[in-house]
Amino acid sequence: MKRLLLSYNTTDIVNTAFFILLTLAMLLWSGSVPLWWASVGMNILVVVAIGILARFAVLRGAIWNLLHGFYMMLCIPIAFKEMYFLVPAIHPVDFDAALIAIDRFLFGVDVTVWLRAYSHPVVTEILQIAYASYYLLPLILTVDFYRKKRVRAFKMVFLFVILGFYLSYFGYVSVPAIGPRFTQHTFEMMDEDLPGILLTPYLRDYTNTGESIPPGTIYPAAKVQRDVFPSGHTLVTLLVMVLAFRYRARTRWLLGVLGTLLIMATVYLRYHYVIDLIAGVLFAWLTLEAGTLLDDWWTRWKRRAVQKHA
Repeated sequence: MKRLLLSYNTTDIVNTAFFILLTLAMLLWSGSVPLWWASVGMNILVVVAIGILARFAVLRGAIWNLLHGFYMMLCIPIAFKEMYFLVPAIHPVDFDAALIAIDRFLFGVDVTVWLRAYSHPVVTEILQIAYASYYLLPLILTVDFYRKKRVRAFKMVFLFVILGFYLSYFGYVSVPAIGPRFTQHTFEMMDEDLPGILLTPYLRDYTNTGESIPPGTIYPAAKVQRDVFPSGHTLVTLLVMVLAFRYRARTRWLLGVLGTLLIMATVYLRYHYVIDLIAGVLFAWLTLEAGTLLDDWWTRWKRRAVQKHA
């Protein structure tokens, strides 16, 4: 067992721990989660696959190093969809009213409603494209480091991004909410009320489908994923931007511009309240602190284990 663990990097530990936690949650709330057994089976497969990839990357290298480096990209959609069922099972109350009240206290207005007066189809089109680039940003950064063989930077980006995603999921469970496009605006009128130019309707459908409300969904507010607080888009995008400049990535200015537009889009496009963005900033800071501590701890453990084995 110790030999297997010595093959794990810090991200492997984070992924394994989170999927074990997901499995325990599925078992605990199995009475309220449809097809919970399928999720448990999937989680077990993920945990086993992590062990195999970690070990084979050490023993065989080559293609296994590539798979071990990028398998994390598959963990996020799996965990995200499982949270779709877990959040209402664990905490079946939405907190939009509280988030709206906080925004009104801070700004004196409903910010997304106030922004309507300053909207323009060109701005909407640009920001909708930027918003849709969410999952591309960490991929751009990691591919940049992988191609330059900057192994340390590559591993740290994945560690912080994965940890950021998982920490945001704890926020979704604690403060479930559906966002201002449902509570302060008419969701079905988004294309008419906030039009773009060409791609906006298709990108909206893409985003909605990812949140379990494809076109034609009846009662979308009841079925949409509770993933508003904190703003995961703000959290992960900030991490990517900070790490791109910290490690001086070649793509840092591209990511800085895209990331800034994406964060602006979260409120302008009515996906988030401003308090969600504030929480996203705090969660990003927490992720950087926690990720650094975790990596230091795991590195020290592996060093001691190797010394004892020697």
